[in-house]
Amino acid sequence: MRASASLATEPRVRRAQPGEGAAVAALLHQSAVDMYDRFAGGRERALRMLRRAFDARPNAASADAVWVVELDGRLAGAMAGFPVAEAAKRSRAFLRLALTGSPPWRWPLVLRLFWVGGRASPGPPARAFYVDALATDPSLRRRGGARALLAEAERQARARGLEAVALDTTLGNRAARALYRSTGFAEVGSRPPAHGLPGFVALVKRLD
Repeated sequence: MRASASLATEPRVRRAQPGEGAAVAALLHQSAVDMYDRFAGGRERALRMLRRAFDARPNAASADAVWVVELDGRLAGAMAGFPVAEAAKRSRAFLRLALTGSPPWRWPLVLRLFWVGGRASPGPPARAFYVDALATDPSLRRRGGARALLAEAERQARARGLEAVALDTTLGNRAARALYRSTGFAEVGSRPPAHGLPGFVALVKRLD
């Protein structure tokens, strides 16, 4: 029984499935609560936007770019990632989706946030797999879920013949920065707070 219980609690990473949009949206939202809320105009609008994105054609948060990790039979975390070469196209698709879900009077603010946010952190290497969002359920943290998702990002990079995995986080997110460094990422650049946004640090893990 003890061995079976131990196996049951091992993180299991898989592709996100149809019907998991609401759960995935809630997890991805946690990766950048303030940014998503400002972009969409509030928490509920942000969650609706992420749910639409999950079910939509390829974009920065669509199902084809999302992996989830299970612990104890529950969704413990989610990661949205894709090759850097796809980033611009996916980001524009996400922007179009955000605009169609917003009243026209909010469009100038959404466009400004998109422009500023895109320049808030250093750019990733061209031949890298980019982790656009990663978050785990607070009640299931420190059990290997985030590490399992990062390992999946590395597998995806290798499968595509890419040279690195790249991501970024806020300067003040010390827990995330420590996690990424402990899994082989190096901090390669940063930008200070500006335009009402927090400072960001870019991290890259080069693959052999």
